[in-house]
Amino acid sequence: MNWRLALPLLLIALLAGCSGGKTRPAAGQGGGPSRGGSSSASRGGVYDDTSRPQSSRYRDGADSVPGGPPPDVSKLPEPVPKVEPLSLYGNKSPYTVLGQTYTVLPSPAGYVERGIASFYGNKFHGYKTSSLEDYDMYQFTAAHKTLPLPSYARVTNLENGKSVIVRINDRGPFHENRLIDLSFAAAVKIGVWPKGTGLVEVRAIDPSRPLTAQALPPPPSPPRPASPGPGIYLQVGAFSDVGNAERVARQLRAANFAPVQVVDAQINGRAIRRVRVGPLASVDQADDVTSRIEGMGLPRPQVAVD
Repeated sequence: MNWRLALPLLLIALLAGCSGGKTRPAAGQGGGPSRGGSSSASRGGVYDDTSRPQSSRYRDGADSVPGGPPPDVSKLPEPVPKVEPLSLYGNKSPYTVLGQTYTVLPSPAGYVERGIASFYGNKFHGYKTSSLEDYDMYQFTAAHKTLPLPSYARVTNLENGKSVIVRINDRGPFHENRLIDLSFAAAVKIGVWPKGTGLVEVRAIDPSRPLTAQALPPPPSPPRPASPGPGIYLQVGAFSDVGNAERVARQLRAANFAPVQVVDAQINGRAIRRVRVGPLASVDQADDVTSRIEGMGLPRPQVAVD
């Protein structure tokens, strides 16, 4: 097949990426850091035909994690941020997956966001990421929808203060309400595994700016024991018109999902009113309320973690 003709199919297959769903233990599977630079065609017998659709590309139908105790991730080195050329693959912008369009950021500089992290494991281990690197669940990597590939970020679990530096080399997660998909090793290190999801801060690192190890962005302080911890909110809209904000707020209050707030804010010198639902008790509740809000014909809400 002509490579130029095959390339668009390849990119579409790669972008479908990580689902951000929960993983399950895999019976009878042990695990440890992979060794050497083996290709996806030889690692564990994996052959990755990226021209195939997602439904048949992977050996496993559902994601899972190795059975037995988790790996000792304390002995795994974190990636050292360095200037790298952009990957030839995975940086197309804009791109569309599952009806949603995303624009890749021109640079990681200044990016900080809070949201929900998930992780991915066995199903994708040894297969190609969106940048055409082999995914290794025993390395500190991650998938993100808009940061350039590759880039680096410190990911901090807001519920326990643990953090890890990851190298972002994949696209995803394309599951609503998810901000980042961590490798299995990264999820273990900051306590997102075995829970499955966690509230995190993602702070990009710009390696073009001189940084020493001591100057890397520090993780936020862990919450004090008396602190209730971060809360999950769903922002349903930001309105310049007071009447529109109150109209949406009344609809949401009538549905009685959770407390509804109308919060004043300033964006580029303009006064706006954010309509938010929350705090919500869990990620599962946030997912459920998101679906119900969309079912009311309202815009798809965005997750905010405060």
